[in-house]
Amino acid sequence: MFKISVMTIIPEPLNFASAIAYTQELLAQSEISASEVAQLVQTEEGARGFFVTYLTSDFAVSEEIIVGLRSHPEIVAELLIKNLAMSTAQELFHHRRQDEEMAKSSQQVQERTARLIKLVNLDLVSEKLQQLVATIENGGNYQAFLERWNYDDEQKQAIKVAVNKVLGK
Repeated sequence: MFKISVMTIIPEPLNFASAIAYTQELLAQSEISASEVAQLVQTEEGARGFFVTYLTSDFAVSEEIIVGLRSHPEIVAELLIKNLAMSTAQELFHHRRQDEEMAKSSQQVQERTARLIKLVNLDLVSEKLQQLVATIENGGNYQAFLERWNYDDEQKQAIKVAVNKVLGK
């Protein structure tokens, strides 16, 4: 382990569970530094832990968070795309089950993800969003992802609408 700041210690190696715990510690503080976010999102496991905690919280978006996310664009772009798709599909799933509390939670994650996508403003995110829409329409790079989660046609169309909204279409 090595010290990041006076208040927090980032665990090493950083796995999904420790990234969740570390992000929870950070969110309990009043501020998060760009370097702390960058440390979390430098690996897929760390970034997954950060997003699962951050996107379900009410912690405000700050310039520090945006700068930290921009530090590892490939990992961040991929997870932002997948978080947008998954939260959109889950919202529909929960509506079908008439679980409006969970649907609202999924909608919050979708909205926070869409906002982060716009604020991070990475060309790579836009490219990947377009690839996701192309996959929904004709198959492509995200086919395995869509099949893994067994999204039906209605969920795929909801994802397409959410992506196009983020893209300004």
